[in-house]
Amino acid sequence: MQIIDGKAVAAAIKEEIKAEVAQIIDNTDESPHLSAILVGHDPASETYVASKEKDCKSVGMMSSVYRLSERTTESELLETINFLNQDEEINGFIVQLPLPRHINVEKIIGSIDPKKDVDGFHPYNLGKMMLGQESFFPATPYGIVELLKRYKIDTAGKHCVVLGRSNIVGTPLSVMLSRKSDPGNCTVTICHSQTRNIKEHTTQADILIAAIGQPEFVTADMVKEGAVVIDVGIHRIADQSKRSGYSLTGDVNYNEVAAKCSYITPVPGGVGPMTSVALLMNTLKAFKANRK
Repeated sequence: MQIIDGKAVAAAIKEEIKAEVAQIIDNTDESPHLSAILVGHDPASETYVASKEKDCKSVGMMSSVYRLSERTTESELLETINFLNQDEEINGFIVQLPLPRHINVEKIIGSIDPKKDVDGFHPYNLGKMMLGQESFFPATPYGIVELLKRYKIDTAGKHCVVLGRSNIVGTPLSVMLSRKSDPGNCTVTICHSQTRNIKEHTTQADILIAAIGQPEFVTADMVKEGAVVIDVGIHRIADQSKRSGYSLTGDVNYNEVAAKCSYITPVPGGVGPMTSVALLMNTLKAFKANRK
């Protein structure tokens, strides 16, 4: 069994991005610029956006944050998005989710210029992805595919089972891994809350990706010997033995499953760091595309 170290891979990619950004600055006196719109004061969102600012700084990119109040109207948010769409100094931006209930998320995502949609959620980019064309990929699927690539895990002709059908992870990832590409060329099965006899599917998986949102859902009896297991979930579980009062776990019961795997991602330190670095990869891509 080999642990897939997402933290180490993400660090290596950051160094690659840092070197490329430094060369861009030397040649053009410009730097890729990632912006974020944050509506309200959700603690998790605040932490995520602060992390993005830190990531940008670490690789030499510019970053900015537009903070709007919880009472911001949908029209006001659309005005801010339109401003960023028009700002030539902003190469890419994200609208941090979740948004307040009075705002239509689909309308907001659809208003983002696809050329600046570094989250990869715009229908235009998702459509291009479906067609196998160059586009911005959603960060978590992009990070997972990059992990498989960096670890040289063979995917061609393999049976991949994805637990979860969200538009953020499960569905786009199933498309990416089924495409005629490397990594790719998988036969993909998507399982979800309405799937009957899930174990019959998961035990056939050469590659099992758990993005179902339930702590330690995947147990040893659900995994084929020698499978590659990618755990997307992250959950806080009460644990009085920890100073924090909790421990982190994924959608996979790691202690049970690890011994059966050829490769497995830990939680934390697996998919999470790759999700973060994928946003930087998309921002660099947007910068280079905008300069053509």
